[in-house]
Amino acid sequence: MSDPAAVPNEGRAPKSVLFMCGMNSIRSPMAEVIAKRLVAPGIYIQSAGVRAGERDPFVDAVLEEQGFSLGKHKPRTLDEIEDDFFDLIITLTPEAHHAALELTRSNSLHVVYWPTMDPTVITGTREQILDAYRNVRDHLAKLISERLPRRQQPVADTLSKE
Repeated sequence: MSDPAAVPNEGRAPKSVLFMCGMNSIRSPMAEVIAKRLVAPGIYIQSAGVRAGERDPFVDAVLEEQGFSLGKHKPRTLDEIEDDFFDLIITLTPEAHHAALELTRSNSLHVVYWPTMDPTVITGTREQILDAYRNVRDHLAKLISERLPRRQQPVADTLSKE
């Protein structure tokens, strides 16, 4: 039985990847930034949300811990993406997955679902909340490293602290 979350490999790496989540404020921008550092050069990487969201400062905090930066990223929707053709769409939430399937039903491209926890459901101290965001960051980094073509020499492999 094949892994439904596996990235299809038909003898070639995708030339372009879109990460999608609900509001492009937590999971998909994290995935975009991590992938841009870990994935082989020459693969265009972008992220978007099903609907508009607000930038989340906890994302900046946990990315900065690993030397990543969202820079001037502003959450964007699919309608705001300039290049609307992607070889692969990786969805991180059920809502995004359903939207991507609907969007691509007449196209021949791959949509893969990587279930990813919503860290905003965690309550508690600031440190407990940050831990939830770290778990999402590390989960995404692991999936990206395992399932997308890697750089020969990562720009700075700061994600592995084992």
